[in-house]
Amino acid sequence: MATIKDVAKKAGVSISVVSKTYNNYVDVSEETRQRIFAVAKELNYSPNIVAKNLSSKKQMTFGLISSGVLNDNEKDNNAFDIFKGVYREISESRFELSIYLIDSQKQKQQSYVQYCRERNIGGAILQGIRTDDQYYTELINTDIPCVVLDIMNETANGMIGSVSIDNAEASKEMALHLLKRNHRRLVIMTGTKETYVNKERMKGLEEALHVYGMKLSDVDVLDADFSEEMAYSLTKEYLETKQPTAFLCFSDLMAFGVMRAVKEAGFKIPEDVSVTGFDDLVFSGFTQPPLTTVKQDFVEIGKVAAQLLQDIKEKKLERQHIWVKHRLMERESVKTLPRN
Repeated sequence: MATIKDVAKKAGVSISVVSKTYNNYVDVSEETRQRIFAVAKELNYSPNIVAKNLSSKKQMTFGLISSGVLNDNEKDNNAFDIFKGVYREISESRFELSIYLIDSQKQKQQSYVQYCRERNIGGAILQGIRTDDQYYTELINTDIPCVVLDIMNETANGMIGSVSIDNAEASKEMALHLLKRNHRRLVIMTGTKETYVNKERMKGLEEALHVYGMKLSDVDVLDADFSEEMAYSLTKEYLETKQPTAFLCFSDLMAFGVMRAVKEAGFKIPEDVSVTGFDDLVFSGFTQPPLTTVKQDFVEIGKVAAQLLQDIKEKKLERQHIWVKHRLMERESVKTLPRN
């Protein structure tokens, strides 16, 4: 196997020039760069990425640290779409991408900071991470450039950026969508209480209720932990004693569980009960009936996160927090009720 020394000898340059070429130093002429690449190809030489990064004065690798991929529901493609966005953006840049898949609640083996330090990672994108994760605070308080997704972290640390949709505004829009259609007997199927997105969606819900002179106590709230099966079980039990006019769900997965339970209870959607979701998963347009939901462009979120991380790394930061646009997808799972 050819080494960097072999490439340097045949190209007639020093080992340091070969190293500089692969690390994108500007003081290597284009002619020399192309000659080195041609020799490397001829010798079938491939630089060790980890070694290259460790020896470089510049940290040329970004890390994507994600717990979302370990979600065991095959209907949830959010994490993969974020991957696509991050990868597409990084692949067009001078940086490499390292992916670290973890279970945020079982993460005890290695801290994120330790992971980044060992690989000389120059910046990290955190996806699916909870603020109560034991290593989250440690990372955002370091000098490692970092972008968090779905957590608008208020911090004075200029090395931290965040990308999300406006969850409060999106939730408010969906709640108003139901309230304008005269739904008052509402059930709110919420996610995991500790998460930022759940808190923001609750905030938006309360703002919408206030517009119609209502309070949170005027609706029923069921906590389903963003789980399809839990939402199904809670709905099934709830419908044994009550019949609401609509379920407002904080995720499409929970909406799928609600829809299944509603149908099993003998009710029709939307004739008897309306249902809304949040995310616009690929399955949401194919449910019976198609699900009214909030669309998040997860590919765009990943792309914007990668762009923001590069801006932080290269000290070109203009905005520390970026909202990606969402859209209310009005389909056929909501009925307009007559006014009382």
